Amino acid sequence: MSLAGSIAPHIPYLRRYARALTGSQKGGDSYVEATLQAIITDPSSVAAGHNPRTGLYRVFSQIWNSLDINSDTDRSGRHDADQRIEAITPRPRQAFLLTSVEGFPLDEAAAVLDCDLAELQRLITRAGEEISEQVATDVLIIEDEPIIALDLEALVEDLGHTVIGVARTHTEALELVRERRPGLVLADIQLADGSSGLEAVNEMLGSFEVPVVFITAYPERLLTGERPEPAFLITKPFAEATVRAVSSQALFFKQNARSGGRAAADMGTNPAE
Repeated sequence: MSLAGSIAPHIPYLRRYARALTGSQKGGDSYVEATLQAIITDPSSVAAGHNPRTGLYRVFSQIWNSLDINSDTDRSGRHDADQRIEAITPRPRQAFLLTSVEGFPLDEAAAVLDCDLAELQRLITRAGEEISEQVATDVLIIEDEPIIALDLEALVEDLGHTVIGVARTHTEALELVRERRPGLVLADIQLADGSSGLEAVNEMLGSFEVPVVFITAYPERLLTGERPEPAFLITKPFAEATVRAVSSQALFFKQNARSGGRAAADMGTNPAE
């Protein structure tokens, strides 16, 4: 199989990882594009003793960790928010996302980050400590399947957050938001009444900013890079570690002026299943 054919199936999921790291579709997809350009320039970089998926993520990681974006300022001395990522996610969160969301075995995650297993374990432990230190928030769940909603509610509460309500439809979601604004939204894509969770969230973002994590059984449909798409995605069926990692990463950007509101705003209103 050609190099292009071997890495192509993994590119949508690299977009998922990149968007989670940057907090936005635009930023994440730009890094993926830079990764692909680097591979085109030097095809051996992705095949240097690793399987195609590990090699692809490794090249991405090398580019990601090599950039000192904090030195990139405009003439007034202020950082140009439209031309750079607001903050590089530290290595502990990279390790946590690689293992919890992307599902890399420990040895392959270590290869991606160019570290040994002992260092990887230290990074994952540190990420867990950072997450446990996060301030609890109010969470709105938009999910029409009762069992999944109950699972999400239990997971969110185990993380120390408070669930302010579970909405099954676009209308219910907006009614709950009018009563109490959440600090985080977990939203299914396709709702019980045939409406879109994307549309419900977009309407919310018209009045306030909030980090949003979308839930879908078909993540590849929202990882094309060809249209406005979500920054944070959880795949059904999901694991507790995935909810923990992605929700934490969304909240990681909450204090940023271009945080969850930006990330979700980037996605537009294109409905998807």
